[in-house]
Amino acid sequence: MFLVCSGLIWFINNLSESYISNAKFKLEFINVPDSLLLMHVSKNQVNVKIQATGFQFLGFNIKNKIVQIDLASLSKEGETYFIAQNVYRKQIDNQLGSMTLLEMDRDTLFIEFTEVGSKIVLVNSKININLSQNYFLDGALKIEPSTITVKGPKSSIDSIDRVNTVKMDFPEETLNFAHKVELYKSPELENIDYSSNTVFIYGKVARFSEKIIETPIEVINLPEGLEIRTFPEKASILCRAKIDDLKHMDGSSFRVVADYNDIKDDASKVLSLKLLKKPENVHNARLNENQVEYILKRQ
Repeated sequence: MFLVCSGLIWFINNLSESYISNAKFKLEFINVPDSLLLMHVSKNQVNVKIQATGFQFLGFNIKNKIVQIDLASLSKEGETYFIAQNVYRKQIDNQLGSMTLLEMDRDTLFIEFTEVGSKIVLVNSKININLSQNYFLDGALKIEPSTITVKGPKSSIDSIDRVNTVKMDFPEETLNFAHKVELYKSPELENIDYSSNTVFIYGKVARFSEKIIETPIEVINLPEGLEIRTFPEKASILCRAKIDDLKHMDGSSFRVVADYNDIKDDASKVLSLKLLKKPENVHNARLNENQVEYILKRQ
């Protein structure tokens, strides 16, 4: 016990003495030029010898010391970027305060960059909206922001024409929604920066009803001198839309045609029907029958 106390007293009494120590400092590079992306450095730590008092060593974490190298002092010769030893030594020395930097590696630091480019690309939704029964999506999904800026090595961003959201499922939607969704970034794009890493996806949800609407069948491309009659003369259309929209909808909003040129065999006596026109506010419309019979008569 006496020996331990004596050693501690000796250590405290000698904290003001000057000591010399070897250490390794980890390098952190700051102020990378905006037009460049740091890819590689010739070394990321330096060996040093410093002189300081015991008090200074106690307050200075030598083992895990990180010193910053300011790339604003970067030099360039041809296509080679570098920082001379005397330049970054001075930067390190300034970060040691009252301690003295006695020795340091004499290597020049060589830095490899790649040119940075940017472009605006579309955001593509990969979410899946599952609607409750008798509900539909009223209009297209809206993405905010609909475009983002990608920034990174030109060789990498040249092939990017859109960015996808992550895949997500949203079940049983019955109300208008706004979902915050992350953008997907593949491992190959780790050096690419997005101007935004998330987007909001908005959607309107409406309840629908069904109604059968009849409209006259129009025969097109009928040769002169011929008359045609279809059986039936009207087509029935099953429509899905909002209840208020269905109330004001009739056959005049639709167009169903049969093309005389589709007749290949006079013996068949049937014509195919096509729905060519429907109101924009109809969520879904389909013909209840796809064919009709007909008879021809010369005028």
